[in-house]
Amino acid sequence: MSELNRPIRVLIAKVGLDGHDRGAKVIATALRDAGMEVIYTGLRQTPEMVVNAALQEDVDVIGISILSGAHNTVFPKVIDKMKEKQLENVLLIGGGIIPDDDMLTLNAQGVAKLFPPGTNTTDIVAYIAEWVIKNRQF
Repeated sequence: MSELNRPIRVLIAKVGLDGHDRGAKVIATALRDAGMEVIYTGLRQTPEMVVNAALQEDVDVIGISILSGAHNTVFPKVIDKMKEKQLENVLLIGGGIIPDDDMLTLNAQGVAKLFPPGTNTTDIVAYIAEWVIKNRQF
């Protein structure tokens, strides 16, 4: 699947008080099945906790699952922390219930791609693999 000499490393996170993690676990399993190493942070993480975990685990990708409606607060805070920790070379993606207009705004702010409910997991795997192979060759 990967042209890298190592597995793609992905951190999956649930930020804030959003307690619904079924989707995050489904994605984590699909990524693992595709040969990626997945670190799942669990529920109720802060943006700082997520970015620190990404730094410690040397991940290629941060994926945030959000169903609480706090996406316009959570993603900008994660982006700020990523910049602060110099993680600009890490792919930031997300999924959950996010209105189309908000998706466009978040994309403009630095979230590479947002996957709505019902997205085929093979599309997510392919997107991640293509980005990492293109951008993480070091």
